[in-house]
Amino acid sequence: MTMTFRLASNSSPSFLGEGDHPQDGGGACARFGCSAGPSTALRAVPLPVPGRNWILVAIALLLLLFAVPSFAADIPGSQLGPAQSGALDKAMTTIAGDGKPLSLSLQILILMSLLTVLPSLVLMMTSFTRIIIVLSLLRQALGLQQTPPNQVLVGLALFLSMFIMRPSLDQINASAFKPYGAGQITIEEAVTRSGTVLHGFMMRQTRQTDLKLFADLAKVPAFASPADVPFSILLPAYVTSELKTAFQIGFLIFLPFLVIDLVVASTLMSLGMMMLSPAIISMPFKLLLFVLVDGWALTMGSLAASFGGG
Repeated sequence: MTMTFRLASNSSPSFLGEGDHPQDGGGACARFGCSAGPSTALRAVPLPVPGRNWILVAIALLLLLFAVPSFAADIPGSQLGPAQSGALDKAMTTIAGDGKPLSLSLQILILMSLLTVLPSLVLMMTSFTRIIIVLSLLRQALGLQQTPPNQVLVGLALFLSMFIMRPSLDQINASAFKPYGAGQITIEEAVTRSGTVLHGFMMRQTRQTDLKLFADLAKVPAFASPADVPFSILLPAYVTSELKTAFQIGFLIFLPFLVIDLVVASTLMSLGMMMLSPAIISMPFKLLLFVLVDGWALTMGSLAASFGGG
């Protein structure tokens, strides 16, 4: 807790100059903009922590968010449909398993936990995994430890993922979001249609060997069609395929820069400059080669082409 000292006086304050009454602390008061009197005492007054106010505001907004459907249900003529007002209760009832909804505190705990992992789960179902790994391997191949920084790489991977996923996102918008916004379908149907689109995207990018691996681990029979593959098997198979593809692309990226490292190391060894780090000498040549061949355009284009149009 942050502490500050305020000057409290039992008598009327007297404003002193910097050189007046040094025994009374007038110089200190003049420097710090306070007042001093004959019987001045220091009193510790706690100040509120600024971050705590934001936490309280966030908690209040969260509670208000969950309270709005309950208040709206009691208002006559409320326009909330069954898909909007009962989706949360139905989901929590399904989680409970006994037909009774969970308490409000448990619902908040579950939803807050989902908010921490949901972005990662969604990103794992897109092209983000392959892109961020390739960009990280490219940075290591160039010998640059923190350039570009992680924020730049993540932002670039997000924008490129949105570009690659645009056909799938347009299909989700047309088949799920717009009908749900018009009140034509329920939220359960909208989620099902969105999952179907993502299922098709992941199936096109997943190797059959990886699907067979996780199907054998789960001890399930062969699937009649790709649409019959459940998400519990498709998701780990898709992530495994993405990791394998990203490492293959990273290997191809490393090759030309590895040649530069070998040439520079051999040259320094022949000159007897063994104490000089080859990485310092090879980095300018790597950057020069990368710029001359328009490396960013080649990398972005190769990544986009590797998904086959989303």
